[in-house]
Amino acid sequence: MRGRRRFRTAVATATAALLCAGALSGCTAGEPAAKTPEPRATPKAAPKAARKPAPKPTSPWDVSPASVAAVGDSVTRAFDACAILADCPESSWATGTDTAVNSLALRLLGPEKVATRSWNLARTGARMAELPEQMAVAAAERPELVTVMMGANDACRATPALMTPVADFRTHFETALARLWKGAPKANVYVASVPSLMHLWSTGRVSPRGLEVWKLGICGAMLSDAEDLGTAAERRRAEVQDRVVAYNRVLSEVCAKDERCRYDGGAVFGFRFDSGQLSPWDFFHPSRDGQARLAELAYRRITKE
Repeated sequence: MRGRRRFRTAVATATAALLCAGALSGCTAGEPAAKTPEPRATPKAAPKAARKPAPKPTSPWDVSPASVAAVGDSVTRAFDACAILADCPESSWATGTDTAVNSLALRLLGPEKVATRSWNLARTGARMAELPEQMAVAAAERPELVTVMMGANDACRATPALMTPVADFRTHFETALARLWKGAPKANVYVASVPSLMHLWSTGRVSPRGLEVWKLGICGAMLSDAEDLGTAAERRRAEVQDRVVAYNRVLSEVCAKDERCRYDGGAVFGFRFDSGQLSPWDFFHPSRDGQARLAELAYRRITKE
């Protein structure tokens, strides 16, 4: 029995030695081969915390201002809208009380506040050079909104040579905004584009009465010799229209520099007044219906979120 145990021990030892010969270093006779460690699983990265959306910056633009001041020229004074050769501020697109027009102030403030919370500071015949002074007066009222419609008279001179240079137009407009914000730093400004004088000519020239009235000297650079379709006359009208386009470019560029200013995007320039929307006395200024269309255009732009 003792011999058999010795024999089994010798066989086990020899077998272990043979196995060790093909195993990794470190194996010793009589010990089982070590197991190769399994590779560790790479730990999963912790999920990233969801990013919170950045808060939207607060816009300084107020879609429901509580007071309105209007600056500009004869259009804002509603010249020839309800009486011949006279201002008609009650029919103004900006601050009028005429319910048929439904002015911007009526829409924003309601009829009970128009008299005390709106001011029409425009002047018939004014050009852009006068706007800084009008803005200074407006600033004294501390309005929440100021409407600007100015520039037609800068192009409507006796001849194209007398039109306001574009560089001067820009300087006056920039000065006017600075003057307003110095006295009323939180005021918002709505800037209407200059109407298309070429369209007004093409609409009014089909009226015999309009042609007679224009001979009195209204906007000579565009409307004089209104029936003349010759090359020189067409060139003169094109020069005036090009100046209007340049003025509107200035209004857009300067206004775009401040979030408190909104240009109408050329809405007034692009609006096609028909004969019923022009004054029956001069076939040039907006009638009460035309004033209503201007009020609507302004209200849409000002109240857009």
